[in-house]
Amino acid sequence: MAQKYLFRKRSSSNPYTILALTLILLAMVAVLRGLQTQQIEPLFLPTPTPTRTSNSYALEGQTHFQAGNLNGAIEAYQQALQSEPNNARIWMELAQIQTYSYKSLTTREAQRQRLAEAIESANRAVELAPEDSSAYAIRAFVRDWNAGLLESEEERSRLLVEAEQDAQKALLLDKNNVLALAYSAEILNDQQKWDQARQYIQLAVERNPNLMDVWRVQAAILESFGDYQGAIQAYDRAIELAPNLTFLYVQAGVIYRHLGMTQTDKTLSAQYYATALDYFAKAVNKNKQLGIEDPVPYIAIGKVYTQMGEFFVAALNAKKALQIDPYSPDLYGQLGMVYFKARNYETAIPALQCAVEGCPPQVSCEVRDCDPASDPPIEIQGIPLEPNDPTTVVYYYTYGSVLAGMYRPVGETKDYCDRALNVFDKVRALYAGDSTVMGIVEASESICASFGITRKP
Repeated sequence: MAQKYLFRKRSSSNPYTILALTLILLAMVAVLRGLQTQQIEPLFLPTPTPTRTSNSYALEGQTHFQAGNLNGAIEAYQQALQSEPNNARIWMELAQIQTYSYKSLTTREAQRQRLAEAIESANRAVELAPEDSSAYAIRAFVRDWNAGLLESEEERSRLLVEAEQDAQKALLLDKNNVLALAYSAEILNDQQKWDQARQYIQLAVERNPNLMDVWRVQAAILESFGDYQGAIQAYDRAIELAPNLTFLYVQAGVIYRHLGMTQTDKTLSAQYYATALDYFAKAVNKNKQLGIEDPVPYIAIGKVYTQMGEFFVAALNAKKALQIDPYSPDLYGQLGMVYFKARNYETAIPALQCAVEGCPPQVSCEVRDCDPASDPPIEIQGIPLEPNDPTTVVYYYTYGSVLAGMYRPVGETKDYCDRALNVFDKVRALYAGDSTVMGIVEASESICASFGITRKP
């Protein structure tokens, strides 16, 4: 029987087969080289993550805003504009939130910068949507809040007129724009056109009582009329509609703090202070829930305790605010004023020095109780004195008065009068016509004069 072969004998080589195999081999070599040089991607790689759309970022911004995280909202809207820079609606919403957020900043420089950014956003919205009523309404709102930080009365009046013109343009384009009505009322109130302001806000309340800004403006107008209980009720309604916007709690708490200070009945005064503290504590707790570090509610709490004469607790809260924002000269000034009112003059001096003159890292560290081994060194630039700046001028003349009062001809205080007179020169240059301020300055100058130290001509 013939043997069966496991492998069949091949016929002689076919040249076409050899050519085909050669081409396949060359192709495989080319593919391997392509993989090595990354000119060819391997199969079954994960699908690349899709690029986020502007709508996605805008939605994130709205979510942050509703949650009360205004800085997070601003960042999200700015991301949205990276991919869609000509979207007028995004510019409008960004301008609105930038304006609200300025209240959480602690220096005028930072506040002005934030509001300047809001103006730029609002202008861009109007450029992109020149027939959109809301674009003009929001720019009116932004201009109105910018006007509140201007020192020149002439510039302030000019900007309020421009804001009023924007609001009227918004209503001309859409007479049913409720936000335009509310912002018109706010502008009229700031122009002291109180009767017109009240008429406009009443129309806004009637047409849409479910907008936070309507009740916020209503509260401000009622406060202007001295109707504090009505203003608080309006703020409470605004809080119901926007429960995560902490500046609303702060504004309501400020009214209660004012009532506590002006109330002659001690029991009622204590109740008002307790309610103010409750509103400020709610703002703190909201911020904690969101992981937001905001010094403003702590400063508000500190002021309540200062008015109550509980200076130790007041200082703790002022220091907490300073630890959150150790770069703000205003917060050093706030803490210095607490020490001053507690008659802790020696401790008040370095804190007020940081606010007025600025201070080196070792002094700022001393004031905020930092750990020099682990905390970064922070040099503070003082706040420039400006006309019509009631907060800063208080730091200046208080600092000068404490220096004059603590002067001694020998020892560490021997240069205090020279420093005080330098501060008073700056105050006199801008506030010579203010009898109250100059009365404080002259009384302190007389202390130094009793030691033979007088102003240089």
